[in-house]
Amino acid sequence: MTDDKFQLVLPSRLEAVADAATAAAEAVGRSGLGDDAAFGIDMAVREAVANAIKHGNQQDETKTVEVTFTTAGGEFTVEVTDHGTGFHPEEIPDPTDPANLLKASGRGIFFMRNFMDSVEWSTEPDGGTRVRMVKKI
Repeated sequence: MTDDKFQLVLPSRLEAVADAATAAAEAVGRSGLGDDAAFGIDMAVREAVANAIKHGNQQDETKTVEVTFTTAGGEFTVEVTDHGTGFHPEEIPDPTDPANLLKASGRGIFFMRNFMDSVEWSTEPDGGTRVRMVKKI
């Protein structure tokens, strides 16, 4: 396994989620991760990019979403950055709570946390949110 880094800049259109998923599949293929990990990473990337477009950038096409895939030190890392107002992940309702089971939204963060080994959010100095997701190789 060799170190690898690839960055993608996407428009804030939901169609860009498929572009991010394609790039993720290529990066995962180079990383040496197996099919099970590839499925989880695909889901996590789709959710993170969709959230950045919909909730972060509010589908404002003048804003972009940056996605970086890095393989180094036995880890596959995905960073997704938007240019929105930010949010607090602890304020998102628990999708496994019986009161939330039938809601159509609110599962993205749950999926990201379950498919990846670690997920962290940070606020960017110039505004926006960065989610950093790591899968151990």
